[in-house]
Amino acid sequence: MTLTSEDLYLNRARFVMKYLGVWVPHPNETFAHKCYRIFMMTVQYLFLFFQIIYIVQVWGDLGAVSQASYLLFTQACLCLKITVFQINVDVVKDLLERMNSDIFKPQNEDHERILKWHAARIKRLLLAFMISSQTTCGLWALKPLFDDAGSRNFPFDMWMPVRPEYSPQYELGYLFQLVTICISAYMYFGVDSVALSMVIFGCAQIDIIKDKILSIKTFEDKGQISKKRAKYLETNYNKLIECVKQHQGVVTFTRLVEDAYHTFLLFQLIVSVGLICMSGLRILVVDWRSMQFASIVTYISVMISQLFVSCWCGHELTATSDELHTVLYKCAWYDQDMKFKRALVFVMMRMSKPMVLRAGHYVTLSRQTFVTILRTSYSYFAVLNQTLKD
Repeated sequence: MTLTSEDLYLNRARFVMKYLGVWVPHPNETFAHKCYRIFMMTVQYLFLFFQIIYIVQVWGDLGAVSQASYLLFTQACLCLKITVFQINVDVVKDLLERMNSDIFKPQNEDHERILKWHAARIKRLLLAFMISSQTTCGLWALKPLFDDAGSRNFPFDMWMPVRPEYSPQYELGYLFQLVTICISAYMYFGVDSVALSMVIFGCAQIDIIKDKILSIKTFEDKGQISKKRAKYLETNYNKLIECVKQHQGVVTFTRLVEDAYHTFLLFQLIVSVGLICMSGLRILVVDWRSMQFASIVTYISVMISQLFVSCWCGHELTATSDELHTVLYKCAWYDQDMKFKRALVFVMMRMSKPMVLRAGHYVTLSRQTFVTILRTSYSYFAVLNQTLKD
């Protein structure tokens, strides 16, 4: 395979995050690049700080708080993600080295096909997320031009150190909000792509292990001398041991991924409940013909799709690894020597436990978790909606 696993799975995320200055720094990082990274992260923190000030100013007004809170939660989640990524940069380097290690390299065209198929799946989902998030940013930018035509309002309700009544303060404030939110969307895409693509890479390696196990066949030519048969049995035994080592590598790899990203995954699950709830409240009070209504609808779809992709990746890891012990039984174990059969018993016991991806080392990411979060969001939405009516 001409491309490394890192290039195959993370080329888009690496390009975006390098351009934004938040990718894994080079060992000989220049002072200018370090200043650029600090500047890009500071802009995101400032955006969050301005939103917190506005929330404090309008506290007590449920309508104003719900209008601004979904953006506050989104930005807070991004700042946490990018901070966790920077703190765990050494772990990320280790994961990148493991992705390109010899134990995970494809050995034939079938293995390359498995890697490319899994990479294409996760890339399609993440690309759709990026396009929809940038579409939402575009609708936010157009809101003042259509919904507030003739007025000088900023795209977002947040405190700003400039006054919209004066030029060029209004233009600079408008540009700051628009550029920052677009950068935020790309950073979201980059960090999520790294974490989730690594999980799917683990799924691809499990499928490669299955392919190796099923390649263990019977010795068909019974007329051959025992010496050749003994060599064939030894090859099958070595192949089983190789699968065990690769499986242990995948277990360690996915555990490192969870250790690196479990904090923001848990925060994202919790925040998603508030985001979906608050966005639903805004839909009820906004004119359906307005640009703001369209932006909120697309925003909800983006948040739900982001939540779904995270839970889907966790589900894929569990479902793929859960089939391993069954695949072991499907190989031609009955035609192997006693050494192989004894090893196979222990391997089946070890591989009978499926791998899981947990947010906060506690909440298992799965389809059931996705449905539970949607139900919880609707429950809070119904309670708050009834409160507003009363």
